[in-house]
Amino acid sequence: MAKRKNVVNVQTMQDLTGQLMGLFDDVSNGLINLKEAAELNNTAGKIINSIKVQLEFYALSKTQPKIKQITGK
Repeated sequence: MAKRKNVVNVQTMQDLTGQLMGLFDDVSNGLINLKEAAELNNTAGKIINSIKVQLEFYALSKTQPKIKQITGK
């Protein structure tokens, strides 16, 4: 099995989306085993759920979100 490409540091949702698309390609091309892909996918889901909770909080409190993963700032 070939080595998976280097993983870029994920700081924004755009980064995460790019990494997940790369993960899909790597699985499709046999560059990563399914167990590792499942763990990375699980971790991505936890990140997404965390951000969703933050967004729900901001919506309920009617305040402006300051989420670096979304705004990049």
